[in-house]
Amino acid sequence: MNAAQRTFLTATNWIAELGRSFIFLLRILRSLPSLVTKPRLLIEQIYSVGVLSLVIVVVAGLFVGMVLALSGYRLLVGFGAEEALGTSVALVVVRELGPVVTGLLFAGRAGSALAAEIGLMKATDQLSGMEMMAVDPVRRIVAPRFAAGVIALPLLTSIFCVMAIGAGGGYFVGVDMLGVDAGSYWSGIQANVDFGRDIINIFLKSGVFGAIITWVAVYQGYHAPPTSEGVSRATTNTVVIASLAILGANLMLTAVLFSGG
Repeated sequence: MNAAQRTFLTATNWIAELGRSFIFLLRILRSLPSLVTKPRLLIEQIYSVGVLSLVIVVVAGLFVGMVLALSGYRLLVGFGAEEALGTSVALVVVRELGPVVTGLLFAGRAGSALAAEIGLMKATDQLSGMEMMAVDPVRRIVAPRFAAGVIALPLLTSIFCVMAIGAGGGYFVGVDMLGVDAGSYWSGIQANVDFGRDIINIFLKSGVFGAIITWVAVYQGYHAPPTSEGVSRATTNTVVIASLAILGANLMLTAVLFSGG
């Protein structure tokens, strides 16, 4: 087999895999209405993927806010514009770093855990057992985890932004350590962060990211070979594919959502 044939075969396999993943997504979406009658399943998964990811998101938000304030102050003070520190930190966090960094953290913590959990269920024949009892695993296992990811990630992203901009992150370094006026810090944020354009877009972006991450995770776990090596590969694939997909989706969403300036 020459190089051209190998390239064609690889491309064909990728297209076929993409098609299977879209069909799997349609099965998930068809199963979502059943969650209305079983809210306990959804609440349990929101706790698993959302609440258990809270610590890493809070700590990351604090450090990102501190670094942005420190580097931003050094840049702005050269132009005598250090009073704009709050605006610069807020816009960078709200428009880009908040959704992207939280999404990457979510893919590494919750996404990998979802893929490993479902992969182990398959390896131990729990999914097959459900099918034998006429229980649809997609409706019972996959759909609650997918919905939980779509709900939890926007909430985690908003917490990340608050921690990065607020008293523990950018405010602490900018106002408490470097002496920027507190009134200028907050008034700049209030004047330049638009609720309709910036805040709503945070939830739109992170909701899309949550759907992408959990879609990749449950697909990889559900279709993992029923071996320890297969589960391990599914976990790794989830983090890699979801991370790259987030970065690509962020480029497209930023071009669309902020095209008006």
